[in-house]
Amino acid sequence: MTQRTAETPPRPKRKILRRLFYLIILVIGVFAIYAWATGARQEPIETGEPHMKAVVYTDYGSPDVLEIRDVKKPVPNDDQVLIKVRAASINPLDWHFIEGTPYIMRMGIGLRKPKDPRLGVDMAGQVEAVGKNVTLFKPGDEVFGGRNGAFAEYVCARADRAIVLKPANLTFEQAACVPIAAITALQGLRDKGKIQPGQKVLINGASGGVGTFAVQIAKTFGADVTGVCSTRNLDLVRSLGADHVIDYTKEDFTKGEQRYDLILDNVGNQPLSGFRRALQPKGICVMIGGGGPNDGGLIGPMARPVKALLMSPFVSQKMGMFMADLNKQDLTILGDLMQSGKVTPVIDRTYPLSQIAEAIRYLEQGHARGKVVISMQHDDKS
Repeated sequence: MTQRTAETPPRPKRKILRRLFYLIILVIGVFAIYAWATGARQEPIETGEPHMKAVVYTDYGSPDVLEIRDVKKPVPNDDQVLIKVRAASINPLDWHFIEGTPYIMRMGIGLRKPKDPRLGVDMAGQVEAVGKNVTLFKPGDEVFGGRNGAFAEYVCARADRAIVLKPANLTFEQAACVPIAAITALQGLRDKGKIQPGQKVLINGASGGVGTFAVQIAKTFGADVTGVCSTRNLDLVRSLGADHVIDYTKEDFTKGEQRYDLILDNVGNQPLSGFRRALQPKGICVMIGGGGPNDGGLIGPMARPVKALLMSPFVSQKMGMFMADLNKQDLTILGDLMQSGKVTPVIDRTYPLSQIAEAIRYLEQGHARGKVVISMQHDDKS
């Protein structure tokens, strides 16, 4: 029997199993931390206490499970700011929480019922009050960023976390589009995709929430950008700066002659073999999205990253999943890009908070051009 030495590399099978284990733990951990650390628990309102309107769900299901209730208005601690939310935006993450799918995420957010009844992350608004230790903001400041429970009239957030000043040239609705979608695009291209000037970059799903940001951000890096979208969105994607556009209803980019250095996949509608054909031998495919509200099961859209993980030791190309990190530094970078006019948020539709279920149903259809926004100002006027 041959004894392994310290210099003997681990067997490919063991590498794969270890990576698969870490991937599953990562997914569970992300949802668990999201639900626990950033969660805003619903508390009963006592007579005379300040309250506010907020979106609440207490069971998994369709958007019909959503309710708008009076909940206790949050009070900032010494390190927090109280923000009057003026606008919020919806992400696919929200419907995954509503439905509790893929089922593996319920290990982190609640097996039978959601542990945290509050929804929403992306928001923009005005600082109403600050804790005694806060020096970065003052009452009246217009800000944007991410905080769980954003589908509400008010949120409290730590001043040193994912909150930054809003560029003066953006509306609250535009600023609310930015946090998850734009940071996903930025980090997916820069950190995971290692984008370089002059590279040929393809954005699959270029007209969606992440895609519209990705096209513009890729251009700021000096890339040659190809956007893939439907016929009705070709002009939109061109207007964002794409050098080339592909109508997926008429052409399959995986069967063309062009090879790309980097593919950012926001859709998940192509087999991995197709991406391999479309990539350069040392190309990188970054998988952002994939799977709609009906793509549930145990791991749902995670199946493709798992397959990529199993394939990775045997191919020269890099293919893998990416999860964004919402942070102040990258929000500041994005704010500067928007202030300079190099990046502009794209809004498809705007709904009042009272129509949150309708807004999520529309996003679930998978045809939104850019972002779907909830405007609190609409409710204020009603």
